[in-house]
Amino acid sequence: MSRRKAMTLTAVSIAAVFVTLVLGICIGSVFVPPSHIFAVMGNKLFGASLSPDVPQSSVSIIFSVRMPRVFLAFIVGAALSVSGAAVQSVLKNPLASPFTLGTSSGASLGASLVIVSGVTFMGTFSLAFAGLSSAIITMFFMIAFARRLDRSLQSSTVVLTGMVLSLFINAIVTLIANTADEKYKQLMKWQSGSFAGRGWEYDGIMLGVLAVCMVVFMLKARELDILTFGDEQAQSIGLDTRRSKTLLLVLSAVLSGTAVSFAGVIGFVDLIAPHIARKLFGADHRTLIPMSAVTGGIFMVLCDLAARIVIVPNELPVGVVTALIGAPFFAFVFFKRRTGR
Repeated sequence: MSRRKAMTLTAVSIAAVFVTLVLGICIGSVFVPPSHIFAVMGNKLFGASLSPDVPQSSVSIIFSVRMPRVFLAFIVGAALSVSGAAVQSVLKNPLASPFTLGTSSGASLGASLVIVSGVTFMGTFSLAFAGLSSAIITMFFMIAFARRLDRSLQSSTVVLTGMVLSLFINAIVTLIANTADEKYKQLMKWQSGSFAGRGWEYDGIMLGVLAVCMVVFMLKARELDILTFGDEQAQSIGLDTRRSKTLLLVLSAVLSGTAVSFAGVIGFVDLIAPHIARKLFGADHRTLIPMSAVTGGIFMVLCDLAARIVIVPNELPVGVVTALIGAPFFAFVFFKRRTGR
């Protein structure tokens, strides 16, 4: 990619992020003018006085409801997308993702146990902590089991092990859900994904996790580039593929597990966004990682916006919207690989 083209795509991406965030905050059951958004941000960040034409209700809607929700949607979409890009490169499989490797299922199991039991050992973050812990444990278990079958951790072994483990955990979650009685509705709502009712504290924690994981992924960008050529080529130049794969898969589990724990099970973002980013920006991971974050964030904000406005005043689970888009996309990628067209 030429330097000029890269700069143009970067500028377009920044503009797209800005427009998407503004649209996400403006549009809803009550429309808020963009000028009100900038006025509220100036007031909250720099202490600027509010214009008389900005009602207090708009301040509450913008700063306390929509901004934390839209920013969390962007950060979660970025986290899932970066995680998906890394997993696809590690396993050299465009259909692989943390979702198919069991991370989401593991997070669902931990969250389901907290919802059904009603235990609140960490206050409002009990569910998120349980989901994240369960996701990481699931990934470690999957890697350990796959290593027993194949010490070199071949991609096909990891993918099949993850899919089998995911199906098994989903069966346990379904069993828990069907014995949950009055907690059934709450459990199903969480599993469908939602950003409603999340405050700024969620944004802060999620942003911190994303920043740390992205730094590590960027430092490992060369290893990700090498792994895309296959295990034999990677080993021939001295890369310890088993160690690298384990570290990168666990890091992906931390990133995707945190996202799922905060927002519920939201599938296909980690599959769609990395593909779009590769098509637009190429396969160099020094570019692919940050651009996957941008693509996934924009995609998630737009899906959440659709979930809010399609059946106003009610709201669709955002996981339903991503599945309606992602399932055909998954089929397209699969059959394109099979037919070569």
